[in-house]
Amino acid sequence: MSKAFNKETDSDDDDDLSLPPLPAGGKNYITPQGYARIKAELLDLIDNERPKMVEVVHWAASNGDRSENGDYHYGKKRLREIDRRIRFLTKRMEIAEISDPSVHRGSDQVFFGATVTYADEQGAEQTVTILGIDEAESALNQVSWISPVARALLKARVGDEVKLLTPAGARDIEVLKVLYPQPAVQH
Repeated sequence: MSKAFNKETDSDDDDDLSLPPLPAGGKNYITPQGYARIKAELLDLIDNERPKMVEVVHWAASNGDRSENGDYHYGKKRLREIDRRIRFLTKRMEIAEISDPSVHRGSDQVFFGATVTYADEQGAEQTVTILGIDEAESALNQVSWISPVARALLKARVGDEVKLLTPAGARDIEVLKVLYPQPAVQH
């Protein structure tokens, strides 16, 4: 097969660099813990994974014919993935706005970082934590601050009813409880 059909270009590398959209003029809010996780991942990629993969590619290249060298091709592909992730994380950190939700501890109003329990019209309760777009994991009941449910809840207080816009139409939800994390202990 011709190399023209299996050569990847650098423009392919930027395909997943499109950042999740922020509201116009919005910031990329993130908790200190979320920022620390992104920074740790970036440093691990730079200090550990990338040097190991460069070593593997160098070793594979020294084995001679690269056209049918699986270790070389896999290594180059993995190196591009690592570099792409490094660029992505670097850009995300550059635009991050660190916001510590613990400053709102004791408040009954919903702000970034709050864990909110709400009930829908049928009385079914749900608890979500409002976090940054780079740290929210839906499997852990975490939602991005730009999600429809977070936008409906933000600035509401315990006892308030707000409208949640869903694909099935508007629903009324009532804020039952608002919690914030403990302040981080300074050493």
